[in-house]
Amino acid sequence: MSGIEISLKNRLGEFELDVAFEAPARGVTALFGRSGSGKTSVLRAVAGLVRPQQGKVTVNGTVWQDRGHFLPPHQRPLGYVFQEASLFPHLSVRGNLEYGWRRVPKADRLIKFDSVVELMGMGPLMRRATHRLSGGERQRVAIARALLTSPRLLLMDEPLSSLDHSAKRAILPYLESLHDEFAIPSLYVSHDPNEVARLADRMVILEQGKVLATGPAGDLLTRLDLPMAIFDDAAATLVGTVSAHDHSFHLTWISMHGGRVAVAREDLPVGRHARVRIQARDVSLSLKAHSDTSIINILPAKVVDTQEINPSQMIVRLELLDGQTLLSRITRRSGIGLELHEGMRLYAQVKSVALIG
Repeated sequence: MSGIEISLKNRLGEFELDVAFEAPARGVTALFGRSGSGKTSVLRAVAGLVRPQQGKVTVNGTVWQDRGHFLPPHQRPLGYVFQEASLFPHLSVRGNLEYGWRRVPKADRLIKFDSVVELMGMGPLMRRATHRLSGGERQRVAIARALLTSPRLLLMDEPLSSLDHSAKRAILPYLESLHDEFAIPSLYVSHDPNEVARLADRMVILEQGKVLATGPAGDLLTRLDLPMAIFDDAAATLVGTVSAHDHSFHLTWISMHGGRVAVAREDLPVGRHARVRIQARDVSLSLKAHSDTSIINILPAKVVDTQEINPSQMIVRLELLDGQTLLSRITRRSGIGLELHEGMRLYAQVKSVALIG
């Protein structure tokens, strides 16, 4: 059976972990929640670094642990990337990468050394000493080393949290590409909804050691009964394909069933899978599809739910024609004026769209 099954119960002092969820055999499943919600505790248990009082971990039909069976960490075919890159200071970048690669018997090497070096942009760094690397470069080496162990599961514990904004922006494209290139499932711990929106296919939201919700990332990021929808930077992620390039106005069109949106011109092949991020505050609502407006991204939608954020503002959850969901943050005055109600059909006017993958 393919996929990941996790069920864990453990008590440490006053904190009790009690989680159960499943993740697909490919793609990124984000463990999301506030500090202290249990995200890292789950990863450590899956890695075998902690043996919970009750637990079961199954990866693609292989039992790593259950009531009477427990594989120690070194026997679990996984890669673990920590918040701080734990590189060997006496080895060069090449030496660090070869350390992970040589641990795997030749017959079990599923990932080629040169493929990882090329994908993670390691070529110019191979002879460099690790103390001469930037923070972002160190994390790239740590990720590449984990990949070269040919893991059946990749665990990533907030690998970008110690990096500054520019370093994060530099490494995110590598994280996106590795999950497209290699069929390795990942559990990715984060408390940053922007990271989750960019990288994750599915989410498991944790709160005080319990699973609050689990499901497709695009759905959970817009659910009004979950905390992300009322954040100041609340946003939705839409998935589509590159359908055309407008060379005259330097735009690239991303199409979905029943609509399309434009982003600044990107050198991407037509037909390529693409993911865009739309912030709730950039979405206004109209009862008609206007042509006399500067807004070019106008999508037919249906009101799913509404919720007051504060005395002056409200959040509206919308469903597009293809079932994907969008958020709109508007004033209560506007919502009352439009007489918004569940099932109402209208148009979402999107002022700004960001291509994220």
